Amino acid sequence: MFPDTLPSRGHSPSPARARLVLCAMSMLQFFIAVDVTVVNVALPSIGAAFDVDGHTLTWVVVGYTVTGGGMLMLGGRLGDLFGRRRVLLLGTGLFGAASLLAGLAPTFALLVAARLLQGAGEAVALPAAMATIVLMFPEGPRRSRALSVWAAVASCGLVLGFVLSGLLTAHLGWRWIFLVSVPFILVVLPAAVFLVEGDRPAARDDSPLDLFGALLLTACPLLFTFGVVEAGGPGTPAWAAPGALAGAVAAGVGFVRVEARSRNPLLPLHFFAHRTRVAANLTTMLLSGGLSTSFLLFTFYLQDRAGIGPLGAGLTMLPLAVSLIVFSMLVPRLLGRWGARACVLAGIGFTAAAMAAIALVSVLRADGVAMVPAMLLIAAGMGFGIVGLQYVAVSGVTEDDAGIASGIQRAADQLGGATGAAVCVGIGFAPALHSFDPFLVATLLAAVGLVTGAVVAWRMPAPAPAANPREQAG
Repeated sequence: MFPDTLPSRGHSPSPARARLVLCAMSMLQFFIAVDVTVVNVALPSIGAAFDVDGHTLTWVVVGYTVTGGGMLMLGGRLGDLFGRRRVLLLGTGLFGAASLLAGLAPTFALLVAARLLQGAGEAVALPAAMATIVLMFPEGPRRSRALSVWAAVASCGLVLGFVLSGLLTAHLGWRWIFLVSVPFILVVLPAAVFLVEGDRPAARDDSPLDLFGALLLTACPLLFTFGVVEAGGPGTPAWAAPGALAGAVAAGVGFVRVEARSRNPLLPLHFFAHRTRVAANLTTMLLSGGLSTSFLLFTFYLQDRAGIGPLGAGLTMLPLAVSLIVFSMLVPRLLGRWGARACVLAGIGFTAAAMAAIALVSVLRADGVAMVPAMLLIAAGMGFGIVGLQYVAVSGVTEDDAGIASGIQRAADQLGGATGAAVCVGIGFAPALHSFDPFLVATLLAAVGLVTGAVVAWRMPAPAPAANPREQAG
């Protein structure tokens, strides 16, 4: 049995053991990242299996990302309080069990519930996994290389999710997009038990864990999404949507009040005194909403309108995957030359151009391959915009607030993407608007968000200078 203490600064595990831990944590990161995008190509098949329409299918995507984003900061705090290895095992086990449940779900409601649990597992496991890597590798080049591998694996997971979804759905069926991760999770769990040393939980203080704040932060976007997606839907009571929207407002107001009074808040309100970071996170939410909307629109157009099968749709989206990797490697080199604001505005501009291209292809009812230029523009928008915003969102951080700034930026990315996609696709494909082209409506709504994001980014105060912008952006 390993000792219940962390290694001291003078002692570090053997390089071989550290590499094995990095492999195990990266495997976990890969499949968590895959689950963000792997459902996209499979959505039409899931809809056919459960007889649900396009706007309802957004729950399969939104349920995962909203729950993960809403509970992310709580997950990091749990690791500090109860020990990172314990929390890592809890989150990984929950993610694996939820993946199994999603793959075997007999009803659409149970599938959505499983996706919510997957998001909770992600939020608990990922902060503990990243902290494990940081503590396993000493500060300096070894830690930088380890974190570079971690970030690269996450990008590959997001990108390969599109192709993997097409392959699995075409040859094994959509259920395997969830089941494929289960055997690998069964490898990560024993690796965490035998390779990761136990750590002593942080000294408890009298401040209670902000569970209620985490609940409100998750409930607000979920209720808002329900109010938008289910409004006017078949079988939905007339009062349900307004009631959900009112509940979302109440949850948001309640969250602010809870954080103001809590001695141990998830989101200290003094964070909002830093105008640059606030503007960066608001812009992140608006840009991520447009990017997530585009992924769903690509999927629906390729399969539902162009009639391309799951495998063909996955291969058609391969240029998006490859170009995203290229832009993610290129943009950090340009941050020092262009400046963060220019990169962000370029990213928003590319994304807005992609929305115009999607609308044009839809109006012309062109073949699916006509979507490739829009995909390349989305890759450029994601590469320039998100990387630039990541840099700005952690500008001027200290040891005291670096974790909070990073956690808020990631949560803004996930919550903004999920909520934006739910609003644009949910309204665009709503039964009440059946007389309008759903792709045109969704792109127009996304464009409104992008224009708002551009205004916020243009007025955003310049970030504090950093010694190494490329490293901070990563």
